[in-house]
Amino acid sequence: MAGDRLGLFQIMKEDLEVVVARDPSMRNRREALLHAALPALWAHRVAHRLHSRGMRMTARAIAWRARRGTAVEIHPGAVLGRRVFIDHGAAVVIGETAVVGDDVTIYHQVTLGAVGWWSDNARPEGERRHPVVGRNVVLGTNATVLGPVTIGEHAVIGAQALVNKDVPAGARVLAATAVIKAVGKEPEPMEDLYAVTASAGSW
Repeated sequence: MAGDRLGLFQIMKEDLEVVVARDPSMRNRREALLHAALPALWAHRVAHRLHSRGMRMTARAIAWRARRGTAVEIHPGAVLGRRVFIDHGAAVVIGETAVVGDDVTIYHQVTLGAVGWWSDNARPEGERRHPVVGRNVVLGTNATVLGPVTIGEHAVIGAQALVNKDVPAGARVLAATAVIKAVGKEPEPMEDLYAVTASAGSW
């Protein structure tokens, strides 16, 4: 990635500037220093470089401390591009072989994960288990992207969406939105079971 050719402090400076640019609650760089997810991103920048140089335990220790302090879990092996913006940060998870392109926006509770040990343990050593996210992608709140899929550039993954297939560049992936029922209106047959009582976790 282009970020590999830049110095660490230059990349971190861009991270700070993008917080000011994309978070309207941050008025200046001084306020942006207290952004909830920025420490996790900066910790990852350091941990990834250590991980790449074979210092895996030190890298994991940094990632562990960052997770405890920010609730953002980024594996040191994950590759993050320049100007990645993690808004709020709470409960973001990015797996070991994930690749996130430049200028990506990630909202809270986003997961870039693997399918599961029952599938991934059978993969050859070094094979990708996590998503590749292209440049300028937006990942909405609680979006979940699982497996070695590719999200094309400029795509938008909407809030609550579950993605386990490749997404073309520029596409929009939207989860079903809530249905408003008029007061006193009876539900349709089976509606209570499939649309009202079931949660995403029950599937």
